[in-house]
Amino acid sequence: MRYMNNEAVMKKMNSRKIVNLIFKGIFLFATILALMTLAVLFYRILSQGIGYLSWDFFNNFASRFPEKAGIKAALIGSIWLMAVVAPVSMFLGIGSAIYLEEYAKKNKINDFIRVNISNLAGVPSVVFGLLGLTIFVRALALGNSVLAAGFTMSLLILPVIIVASQEAIRAVPSEVRAASYGMGATKWQTITRVVLPSAIPGILTGSILALSRAIGETAPLVVIGVPVIIQFLPSGVFDTFTALPMQIYDWAKRPQADFQNVASAGIIVLMSVLLLMNSVAILIRNKFQKRY
Repeated sequence: MRYMNNEAVMKKMNSRKIVNLIFKGIFLFATILALMTLAVLFYRILSQGIGYLSWDFFNNFASRFPEKAGIKAALIGSIWLMAVVAPVSMFLGIGSAIYLEEYAKKNKINDFIRVNISNLAGVPSVVFGLLGLTIFVRALALGNSVLAAGFTMSLLILPVIIVASQEAIRAVPSEVRAASYGMGATKWQTITRVVLPSAIPGILTGSILALSRAIGETAPLVVIGVPVIIQFLPSGVFDTFTALPMQIYDWAKRPQADFQNVASAGIIVLMSVLLLMNSVAILIRNKFQKRY
């Protein structure tokens, strides 16, 4: 009887090992397929666009001639856009997370708010574009300005920043808070001097990744009417502008083959900006991360 039980256990272990190997092979295949797809895309973009990267490309405005087309207005416009999106979204997002985690009572209303904030993170970007068109462009009469686009993009990434900040604040051990209170610190002193310094790696990492999403979004800009071609640089937040995704979108839809190469050069610039922002997020996380 004991021998039969051991034999059954061995068969069960062998079947588990076989299942484990099967799933390991499936996951390995999926990973290799994804990496190969990305490699092909990177090669395609680099081979088409690397030859168009020059000083003139960065210093020229958009043109109907591909050899004269540049990305100056779009690049500066994206910088203006991020100058509005970053402070607005981070101030509101981090402030909301602090309130929900440290001050809000645990009741059904606040639980409902938390659930809906998490759900908003998955709403399509075009919906936020329609919201921005209704409120900022038409109701507040801001037009297709940097400010209207910045507020719209801030709404888009606000749920992501709130959720990321909540998780970072929630990860701070309760014993650390209790020790601060035991030393006589007030709630605000505990938040500013204990909780936030411990949570800042997660907060900043989530915020920068959210900003990376905002700088690459096109649908909200299309909905609020941001132009694809302008021949001037914005001088303030109330001026009309264009952005990198809009300029790339315009080049990519043109039938001329040379414009496809120019669009690839624009994609290289956009990807470089995104990689730079993501690298900053990784450096911040590695430098300031504390473990308890």
